[in-house]
Amino acid sequence: MTPQDAFAVRELEVLSPGPLATVQDLGRPGWSHLGVSRSGAADTTSLTLANRLVGNPEDAAGLEITFGGLQARLHLRRPDGTPATGYLALTGAPCPATVNGRPAAVDAPVPVRDGDILALGMPSSGLRTYLAVRGGLTPPPSLGSRATDLLSGTGPALLRSGDTLPVGAPEGPMPGVDHAPRSAPPSEFVLRVWLGPRDDWFEEASLQEFFGARWEATSKSNRVGIRLAGPALQRSRTGELPAEGMVRGALQVPPNGQPVLFLVDHPVTGGYPVIGVVHEDDLPLAGQIPPGAPIRFRPVGAPLWPTRPPPGCRPPC
Repeated sequence: MTPQDAFAVRELEVLSPGPLATVQDLGRPGWSHLGVSRSGAADTTSLTLANRLVGNPEDAAGLEITFGGLQARLHLRRPDGTPATGYLALTGAPCPATVNGRPAAVDAPVPVRDGDILALGMPSSGLRTYLAVRGGLTPPPSLGSRATDLLSGTGPALLRSGDTLPVGAPEGPMPGVDHAPRSAPPSEFVLRVWLGPRDDWFEEASLQEFFGARWEATSKSNRVGIRLAGPALQRSRTGELPAEGMVRGALQVPPNGQPVLFLVDHPVTGGYPVIGVVHEDDLPLAGQIPPGAPIRFRPVGAPLWPTRPPPGCRPPC
């Protein structure tokens, strides 16, 4: 830590959280047996990039901002009371950002001073924007993590106007990177899926429809899961399963035939059949799917069919 990093006051004051803002890190693995999922950032790739841009450990806590709208003030003062400087970074869903009314870059370290006000507009694509502050946010951890879990209620509360979050001391040097450009989230999301473990509960025609259809994310979606709208998938069996363990990325199909894609705050068990599980590498992308966005699934190792697969073809084929 350099002398410039020595602070008596390091805080982030929330002036307005926007539609939804939460504290997130990389989650709390190992507590499923107590009914608590891992939680953490829905788009881990974006959070870790934001942390790297300001010299934080990748698992440092930052803010996950849904649909933009955040306004926050930085409080950075040295022990003698004089104003100090720091850095922040914005990644994920690209949105208009200003510091004291001046445009601020995304995917880049942004220098800030004591009293500076950050304001975000609505994302032009995607859903969740991530804010990292040099030093990381340091509210008290719960079960080893500072992540807010909407389902279990574990971790910090949803942010409200007037909340103040402590910021830690920097642990390493700045990375010396001016910009780390990334592609914006797409207009249509394509996710790779491992078929099963309960694909045998569905008619062959429904398996074809699952991979051939253009699904839509409904407005009844959140960090727990994305409810999809599309063709009703028909089961080949009657009855229900006993409760089974669930994972992030599981595509569970309730009796109405409309799949639910579980995200980071998913329940740890479920009783509906899971037709497939999204590939782990595509889960950060799934965390950026906004309501109304089109989604297509493709079997792992096979190209996306532009139309429905030929009759009698069971993926992959």
